[in-house]
Amino acid sequence: MMTRERTIRRLLDRLPAVRGRYREGTDLARTTWFRVGGPAEVLFRPADTEDLCAFLANRPRDVPVTVIGVGSNLLVRDGGVPGVVIRLGGEFATIDIDGTEVSAGAGALDGNVAHAAAVAGIAGLEFLAGIPGTIGGALRMNAGAYGREMSDVLVEAEAVGPDGARHVLTPTDMGMDYRHTGVPADIIFTGARLRGKPGVRTEIAHRIKEIQDARAATQPVRTRTGGSTFRNPGGRAADGTKAWQLIDAADCRGLLIGGARVSPQHCNFLINEGNATAADIEALGEEVRRRVLEQTGVMLEWEIRIIGVPLRGHRT
Repeated sequence: MMTRERTIRRLLDRLPAVRGRYREGTDLARTTWFRVGGPAEVLFRPADTEDLCAFLANRPRDVPVTVIGVGSNLLVRDGGVPGVVIRLGGEFATIDIDGTEVSAGAGALDGNVAHAAAVAGIAGLEFLAGIPGTIGGALRMNAGAYGREMSDVLVEAEAVGPDGARHVLTPTDMGMDYRHTGVPADIIFTGARLRGKPGVRTEIAHRIKEIQDARAATQPVRTRTGGSTFRNPGGRAADGTKAWQLIDAADCRGLLIGGARVSPQHCNFLINEGNATAADIEALGEEVRRRVLEQTGVMLEWEIRIIGVPLRGHRT
């Protein structure tokens, strides 16, 4: 324990002064929807974009930096995350309306953006009500639901590079494709400008309710889960093959490893039954991938983001 405390102190001593807050040894399990995982060596909450830029410009280059949102589609390994974990909140969660455009910080919840647009009579952003997480995460993976995705509504995104320089990126710059962008992993999104269209408030609100009801009826939204686990292998392919269909065909529905289970309700969701470790969840996902490959010849790709290191002596 003393060795770890000395290591943390040395890291803090090496980090630049900020207006935000550093915290060492922060339990990340409380921030993820799976409720599993180890601590962040140091958690940094920047005060604003200028604070984030200054940190990145002046940080030691050998210190790893990881950015997280609300942890809705995230698995943190049990050994925790070395280096600095950045979590955007506060100033990064603002939502502003200008005509039929919505400007939202990367820390704004997707659902909150959908509802703010509805109140303003802006249609076209209702699909965000079906995506758990934040605008930053939605930008990173070109998130989508119910027939629409971020690339359909994005005007431009604001971001900060690893050197602290600011960037403005268009959808073309970002190389947006099915559940993917070509933006380097060390680029941190700070906000986005989204375009909708004039609509009738009551109709927009009704569509949002339809999306939320459909999600509640078909997905295990009230359990400890990380959202959709694997990308649909066909992307936008004409055959429309879904990951859950392949998982079901491989007889994985309800499959259990340790405290982790493939959801019987929707088998592209893994759930923590209450006592799972991150290693249980990752092992279950890998077993699903193995069985699907053996049964169908398709190697599923993780949609859930996995970060951190395993506990010593544990294999993933």
